[in-house]
Amino acid sequence: MMQKQIQDKSSVEYQRIEWDALKKSINGLINKVSYSNVKNIAVELFGENIIRGRGLLCRSIMRAQQVSLPFTNVYAALIAIINTKIPDNGELLLKRLIEQFKKSFRRNDKPICIASTKFIAHLVNQQVCGILIPLEIITLLLDKPTDDSVEVAVEFFLECGQSIQESAPQPFNGIFERFKAILHEGDTSKRTQYQIEELFKEIRGNFANHPALKSELDVVELEDQITHESLSIEDTHNVEDSLNFFKADDKFLEHQEQYKEIKRSILGDSDEEGDEEEGGSSDDSDDSDDSSSDDAYQSKYKPPPSTAGTVVNLQVIEDQTDTNLINLRKTIYLAIMSSKDFEECAHKLLKLKIKGHEDEVCNMLIQCCSQERTYLPFYGNLSQRFCMINKIYRDLFDRCFAEQYAVIHRLETNRFRNIAKMYAHLFYTDALPWTTFRYIHINEDETNSASRIFIKILFQEMAEFLGIQKLNERLQDPLLQESFSGIFPKDNPKNTRYAINFFTSISLGALTHDLREFLKNAPKQPIKKVQSSSDSDSSDSSDSDSSSDSSDSSDSSDSSDSSDSDYDRKRKKKRI
Repeated sequence: MMQKQIQDKSSVEYQRIEWDALKKSINGLINKVSYSNVKNIAVELFGENIIRGRGLLCRSIMRAQQVSLPFTNVYAALIAIINTKIPDNGELLLKRLIEQFKKSFRRNDKPICIASTKFIAHLVNQQVCGILIPLEIITLLLDKPTDDSVEVAVEFFLECGQSIQESAPQPFNGIFERFKAILHEGDTSKRTQYQIEELFKEIRGNFANHPALKSELDVVELEDQITHESLSIEDTHNVEDSLNFFKADDKFLEHQEQYKEIKRSILGDSDEEGDEEEGGSSDDSDDSDDSSSDDAYQSKYKPPPSTAGTVVNLQVIEDQTDTNLINLRKTIYLAIMSSKDFEECAHKLLKLKIKGHEDEVCNMLIQCCSQERTYLPFYGNLSQRFCMINKIYRDLFDRCFAEQYAVIHRLETNRFRNIAKMYAHLFYTDALPWTTFRYIHINEDETNSASRIFIKILFQEMAEFLGIQKLNERLQDPLLQESFSGIFPKDNPKNTRYAINFFTSISLGALTHDLREFLKNAPKQPIKKVQSSSDSDSSDSSDSDSSSDSSDSSDSSDSSDSSDSDYDRKRKKKRI
């Protein structure tokens, strides 16, 4: 009734009444929000001027969250919806939560500290908040651990640990090690140590009891969400406390009309009737006169496009820093590290539709595999899946094998050990053709210590899974002998002996049976050639042999006669 009695809609009295009505409406909607109606409440909030009342919205939702902590994820989902259209509200709430956490941490106000961190954790799960803030908070809490700070850190990590694990695996592992060190030091109370042990159980169970997002609260598409990455707890943020209180606006009617346009762009044309009843026809005639003064307001609060609020310039800028390629590698790495098994990872990578960059998938798989402490069959199965899906990946893995083998001496032993086991998996599963062995040449000149270890691990792994007999049969395939000519060389007896000694030294001497037979027969071949070439001189040699035999017989007869005569002389002397 008071609003109807006031004729001047731009007067301070009318603005005061509008402000009070806005505050009551926002508080009432926040108090009604639940799992089932979060989308409907978001639509009703867009019906209110939450640009003018963004301070009221943040204050109301923070108070409601502190009173009912179990509904924090519902409030975070509501803010995630509003943030997609009016990101200033999400940013303001995040700034206020950061400043509230810092103040409560300094004052050792544990309840407020837990409430702030829990709200921030669920904003991280909804991707309203970037990954930097939770890492900074946990680092601050665990820097000088006390019972209270560790308890807050455990509660915070339980709420957003799954999101951190998916987005930043390495910092996640660092936080896990820090908790483990605190547990082993034993400086905290038994209750705190028990909480850390319960946290470890949740981590081993992949946060089954504390998922990042519940299905009913997954209300925003990933491409529509706007993430505030630039905020940090080390900065001092302007929380704009003046927005919590009434302040007269010289251009109240203009801003009201502008919000109506924004509301129509968000909600569509369904709410135009209610807007026309409030605004009246006289107000519409003033829009064209003051269009220049409205540009700043509209540009500031215009709903962002689907490209996460980026500004597109008309000038074409050529990027020569390989930013897109680096982002692609980062995406592939995160997909690999965040997958539970190889089938899920293959599905994620194929969903990326990285046509023309298949070589990056192969290189990232090899690099990730080589960086593990021990070989994980995950990488062999994943590589096998890609080789089976498309011939392009078989050719690329073949090329990568040649590149890795050429620089194998530059890698650490553990790295090329993992690579050798991964390629052994591809060979004994026939995911990769055995013609790839053409790059290996076993001889003294073309091998070094690293390559010999690589070949040793490769063949021992294949023999373990195929068996020595089946492996030998595959190596005797007549269609692949050209590819195996470098592994079992027959061009030079020296290289043949080297290969035999190598396989014998790695307990795979059974693979060299053919090489041993070849080496036995190899020296006889040039002798047979000499005999065949001297057949024409065989008669001459036989004559010379017969003559020598006759001379030998005559000599032997002469010697026998002389010996007999000497014997007769000795007998005569004895008689005398």
